[in-house]
Amino acid sequence: MPIGRIAGLFGIRGELKCDPTSAGRAVFSAGAQLRCVAGGESELVTLERVREHKGRLLITLAQAHDATSAQRFVGATFFAPRESLVLEPGEYLDADLIGCAVIGADGKGYGTVERVEHYPSSDMLVTRAGMLPMVRAFVREVDLENREIVVGDLPEGLLD
Repeated sequence: MPIGRIAGLFGIRGELKCDPTSAGRAVFSAGAQLRCVAGGESELVTLERVREHKGRLLITLAQAHDATSAQRFVGATFFAPRESLVLEPGEYLDADLIGCAVIGADGKGYGTVERVEHYPSSDMLVTRAGMLPMVRAFVREVDLENREIVVGDLPEGLLD
């Protein structure tokens, strides 16, 4: 599962600015080994140091001890096994939701979730019918076992 992305370099000592996913944040700790994919290349990397700075994580990899050697990781995505992720009740990974049927309480179908887009105000479920904010006011139930998301009364025109 993707758990974070390298946004750029930080300083001259090889630190990297990392934007973790909310579920992946707990996986980033010194000594952790993660799969890193950059420029089509995949390798196992070891986190040497991890610290927080202005809402981001600054990480140092065992494979990069200066800015020059760290540059190749800019834009990379980190992956970790799903079992290493800790989710809170009511929290889902994008991969959990993609492919779920969106169904109204009245049985009306709105298609399947094609992707999840993340915005500051809320996550949005994208279906052929449109975009649905993933908020309690609209989403009544997420049934991953049956691959269904049940929605309540929606404002007119939201998913028409």
